Amino acid sequence: MNSALRRVWNVVSALLAGAAVVLAVALAGVRLVGLTPYVVLSGSMEPTYHVGSLIYVRSVDHKELASGDPITYMINQDTVVTHRIIEVLESKDEPETIRYITKGDANSAADGSPVHYKNIIGRPVFSIPYLGYVSNFIQNPPGTYIAIALGAVLILLVFLPDIFIGEDKKNKDKQSQG
Repeated sequence: MNSALRRVWNVVSALLAGAAVVLAVALAGVRLVGLTPYVVLSGSMEPTYHVGSLIYVRSVDHKELASGDPITYMINQDTVVTHRIIEVLESKDEPETIRYITKGDANSAADGSPVHYKNIIGRPVFSIPYLGYVSNFIQNPPGTYIAIALGAVLILLVFLPDIFIGEDKKNKDKQSQG
């Protein structure tokens, strides 16, 4: 492999490897710093969080939340929602029990039932548009299989030139000895 082609190959494989690392950090590595990514699946929070965005949520003490704060919470085991607090309801009978009336920014009416403080996952810190589409694709077959295959191809692309260079060197050494 000539040196110009080798340099192009090295640049391309380095860019692909770098992109893979950035994607891995954006989708999974953020958990190491206390952020949990969620995909925005509906337009209820437009224009704050667009459909297909990946929002990063950090846990928060429910007592710090106020009207106007966006929160991410569980409706049930399978459903996570991010909406904005429009009212904080404190119980007179149980001062520790706080519920929140929420509403999507794009919705005309408040949500049907208050959110209990125990259901709150956290507060969105930031979002990355369109990355949610990638995350959803990778997390579900066939996207999972495609991602694994692309990872294997990337590994091959990184190490393939070294294999060929090693073979070329062996052949040249044999020819010079012969």
